[in-house]
Amino acid sequence: MVSALNLQSLAGVVLILLLCWLFSENRRRFPFLLVLGAIGVQVALVLALFAVPAIRAGITNFSAVFDGLAKSTQTGVAFVFGFLSGAGTQPYPLTNTGALFVFGFRVLPVILVVCTLAALLWHWRILKWLTKAFGFVFSRTMGLRGPTALAAAATIFMGQIEGPIVIRAYLNRLTRSELFLLITVGMACVSGSTMVAYVTILSGVLPGAAAHVLTASIITAPAGILLARILVPRDPVAESDREKVALDERTYSSSMDAIMKGIHDGMQIAVNVAACLIVFVALVAIVNGLLGIFPQVGGAPVSVERVLGYVFAPVAWCLGIQSNEMLASNWARFPPPR
Repeated sequence: MVSALNLQSLAGVVLILLLCWLFSENRRRFPFLLVLGAIGVQVALVLALFAVPAIRAGITNFSAVFDGLAKSTQTGVAFVFGFLSGAGTQPYPLTNTGALFVFGFRVLPVILVVCTLAALLWHWRILKWLTKAFGFVFSRTMGLRGPTALAAAATIFMGQIEGPIVIRAYLNRLTRSELFLLITVGMACVSGSTMVAYVTILSGVLPGAAAHVLTASIITAPAGILLARILVPRDPVAESDREKVALDERTYSSSMDAIMKGIHDGMQIAVNVAACLIVFVALVAIVNGLLGIFPQVGGAPVSVERVLGYVFAPVAWCLGIQSNEMLASNWARFPPPR
């Protein structure tokens, strides 16, 4: 029996597609076949990830693997930073163990390790063949050219920056629609480094957080491709004008070279993550301070979080979030209007 939540999700899919069509650069070229292909790929991925026992067990065990990775990383962090990392014996009496969780010591170091492992797995061809398998599916079911399909698949596992690097020799031959597609897929998926931050923060709240985030990242890739094609439709003429070249894939001379370059890339990502968080949190605090001049609403001050919570509540509904959870973070201070 179809539940109300299923109908809500179905209505959300239709509304999101309609919204993208309204903002499309060419409303006459709506990709009807691509809609069927993208939704078909998503359904197939859901069935594979949840209905096939071996794959489901692998995804479930991914959380245990990630926990082991995080603990191993903390060993290295404790060696360098000692008790500041929150590991081992603390030299002072603890009154709040939750204060031991420091983002810079618990999340950013894992990004370094994940980026290094990704480079090593790519050099060993494990990640490369997995990426090519997804790229083959995307090219056959959604009509993507080989390089674009490969880069989109690589983005799922390697991130918005590293994914397109896989086809760096082909980037100047991509059409405007294909470049927009890669950017959209990058924003839709969760790269390995960003996944670290989400999982580390959610590990104490959401059981199996790593499996949830990985599954969501894989399933949203076809959706990102579809929405990008609706907003900026494919241009077959421009694609045919681009000459074909051999793909210049990312290579490493040895396992140690992969490790060292992975560390270098991970360090850049970790520094960028830390810098962006500092700046954007500061900007939000500045705006919240300016909003403080307005009178309180619902017994609490007006803030960026609460305003955006209401603005994007319809989007949350379209994504299948239940009505009693769309404004859960605001309800205690800012009850929804009746």
